[in-house]
Amino acid sequence: MSIDPAPVMRVNDTLLVTLQGDLDDATVISVEQRLTREVARTRATGMVIDVSALEIVDSFIARVLARLVGMIRLLGAQAAVVGIQPAVAITLVQLGVPMGHLDTALNAEQGLALLERLRRGGARGN
Repeated sequence: MSIDPAPVMRVNDTLLVTLQGDLDDATVISVEQRLTREVARTRATGMVIDVSALEIVDSFIARVLARLVGMIRLLGAQAAVVGIQPAVAITLVQLGVPMGHLDTALNAEQGLALLERLRRGGARGN
């Protein structure tokens, strides 16, 4: 029995997703497609993407995350990426991976609060 690399939990109109395990490129693409379909299927207005369980976020995973957030926004929902570890943040900055347009928070609780502000038209996170 394999572990789901991105279990989804629904809280009202928000989807909570935890990326976990050692994600290879094919798995990341599969997760991106599944999460995009899930937003459309459930008509969710927000998604919190928790990456705290990932030990490694390489430039490919970071680009796919950024693309996923863009797709979610095109579907009419807000998205927040939470749980970026300090070492991962340093590596992404050193690699020059553009992540500045993402709304981020330290943890899921702060991510949910950020989504609420975004839904009300408030200031973006980071």
